[in-house]
This record gives sequence, structure tokens and C-alpha cells, in this order.
Amino acid sequence: MAAFAAYSDLEARWKPLSASEQTTATTLLDDASAIIRAECPTSDTLDPKITKYVACAMVKRAMIAADSDGVSSQMNVAGPFTQQKAFANPLGNLYLTKQDKRLLGIGGQGAFMVETGSYDDAASLPLNWWELNL
Repeated sequence: MAAFAAYSDLEARWKPLSASEQTTATTLLDDASAIIRAECPTSDTLDPKITKYVACAMVKRAMIAADSDGVSSQMNVAGPFTQQKAFANPLGNLYLTKQDKRLLGIGGQGAFMVETGSYDDAASLPLNWWELNL
């Protein structure tokens, strides 16, 4: 199946990409599209602009993190000055945020009921039914 977005869509939303970044972006966009399809089986029926946006956002997060080389926290100290950084996605994983899931219409909470017996039977039991030797 085709990816929801091309590297040119990512460039339009982020920055111009080098040739090697274009190759990486194409692969990651294909992976992101597969993840979207796995998480949201109805994704092919959604507005193509939404799936394109979500795929590009996933790849942008992953490519920004690629520069950190897996660092989860970094601290620089020079005399009395301290600089500390914590990276949001140090491994450069592709993932869906809560907003992405909302846009795709997945991840919401639901409620259900399981009927364990007839209501008529329960109504005939006394309030202290657990004390009875039934």
C-alpha cells in the first residue's frame, strides 16, 4: 500500500531535506503509514489531509530525534553556568500522540455492560443474601 505522504509533504511542513534525508523520510513515511493502518483500520476512509498530517508529524518527531544519537539527558557545566537538556524521543521512535489518535478517531474510552444474571432473580433476594445458606 502507498504511504499517506511523500517526503515533499514533510518538506512543506518542516524544512528542505538533503538527498539522504529524503531517502530516510521516504522509508519512515512508509513505516508511519503502516503504523497508522495497524492502529486505525479505517484510516483509508479518513480525510487524506488528516492521515498525511499525522504521518508527517510522526516522521518529523523521529527525524528530529535522530540528531540526539539516543541521548535521553545531557548536562553541560562551565564554571558557574549549567545547561541541561532532556530529549522527548531519544531513540527516534515512530509513535502516535494523543492528538494524533484523536484526529484518527482512535484511543477513546468506552463503556460496556456485562449481564451476569436476570434482574428478576436478584430482586427476590434479601439485602443480606450473602449470609444465606443457598
